[in-house]
Amino acid sequence: MPATLDFEQMLRGAALRVTRPRVAVLGAVLAHPHADTDSIIGAVRRGLPEVSHQAVYDSLQTLTAAGLVRRIQPAGSVARYESRVGDNHHHMVCRSCGLIADVDCAVGDAPCLTASDDDGFSVDEAEVVFWGRCPGCSTAGSSRST
Repeated sequence: MPATLDFEQMLRGAALRVTRPRVAVLGAVLAHPHADTDSIIGAVRRGLPEVSHQAVYDSLQTLTAAGLVRRIQPAGSVARYESRVGDNHHHMVCRSCGLIADVDCAVGDAPCLTASDDDGFSVDEAEVVFWGRCPGCSTAGSSRST
């Protein structure tokens, strides 16, 4: 995980003011990919106990708007945050436990950024969510049925 100075450089590189909550939130998101807001608040408070919920929410919004953090929200899930940005990756979501895993660009007949009919849009990002059961849940399900 990058050091605090690296987080400060990332914030400055995005033309953001360096604040303790922003540094702490950036560190928490990097350490806990796909974490929800409550989990991020908990992680931030371990190192910065006095931080308010609002400071964390504001930091997440600012970091997302600056492109340092990505907000995802699979159907039926609360918003989650990740530090992997700018590469148009996708996600796998386990229907049983909710685990979320990164998936590099979808492959197959149609490239992931090519819509069959773009209706005149200039497409710059595609969001694909694959649903299924993670290995742990698949194994647990098959051992229960035997």
